[in-house]
Amino acid sequence: MESELEVPEKLLSMWLKERIIQNQSEHTISAYQRDLTDFFKFCENKQLNLQDVEASDLREYLAARVERDQLSSSSLQRHLTSIRQFMKWAEQGQYLAQNPSEDFKLKRQPRPLPGLIDIETVHQILDQALPEKPIEQQLWARDKAILELLYSSGLRLAELQGLTIKDIDFNRQLLRITGKGNKTRIVPFGSPAKQSLIDWLKIYRIWQGNFTAESAVFISQRGHALTPRQIENRVKLQAQRAGVNIDLHPHLLRHCFASHMLSASGDLRSVQEMLGHSNLSTTQIYTHVDFDQLAKVYDQAHPRAQKNEH
Repeated sequence: MESELEVPEKLLSMWLKERIIQNQSEHTISAYQRDLTDFFKFCENKQLNLQDVEASDLREYLAARVERDQLSSSSLQRHLTSIRQFMKWAEQGQYLAQNPSEDFKLKRQPRPLPGLIDIETVHQILDQALPEKPIEQQLWARDKAILELLYSSGLRLAELQGLTIKDIDFNRQLLRITGKGNKTRIVPFGSPAKQSLIDWLKIYRIWQGNFTAESAVFISQRGHALTPRQIENRVKLQAQRAGVNIDLHPHLLRHCFASHMLSASGDLRSVQEMLGHSNLSTTQIYTHVDFDQLAKVYDQAHPRAQKNEH
């Protein structure tokens, strides 16, 4: 007969496989696994079967985590979210008779707004001088294209990292993005981003030779697709090279994209469509979006959307 610990471990494995199929990020899945493994260990130490967990046990577990690890309220909420989502799935699959986490709530703390960089500072980063060394010039061609797309189109890090050549429509200046939950959306990009991509793809051929429609857009000198960590490091480095004393990261550029677009256009609906926020639509592919209208709003509002005059 299986031990009480083996049962939740097997359920966790099944649940995580479904999360992978749903295209959730590796970071999120790893956090789920850590949180739930820790919770199962707590249950094992109490000799508590998963079926018998009550709200009082959840409260005891979370209190123990705070005392042991000095967790912040946001980290505590994440732990509870992991447990709640797993138990909801287990109850729906009839692995649990009831879900004790369903009505269990923590007092939410106000969420701080992300930092924001003004438009002039973003321009300072994107329009910085060309490096002197040839190899650094090649790296800057790639990094500039990365920075332009993050800010020009509000992409998530994983979306940029997964971008392939076939996803770029240079004529219409549109990107086909596969976002969270494998949902697809179409977003515009500006003329500076288009030129940066063209300049980068010339270097791409020097590094790698010809590329195919399935090739990753952003690669290392060895021809491998850049990892998320490599992209984060290059974004930080280019901010430092521009003399900007901020901790620049891809999500901050996405936030700047949204804030600057909203400030200039006031068109919340279009900006949310471009960001790919799932609460806007229940459909996976945004076939109802008027892409010409999106492009018009983009051209009128985005600081780097102006078409080249020469």
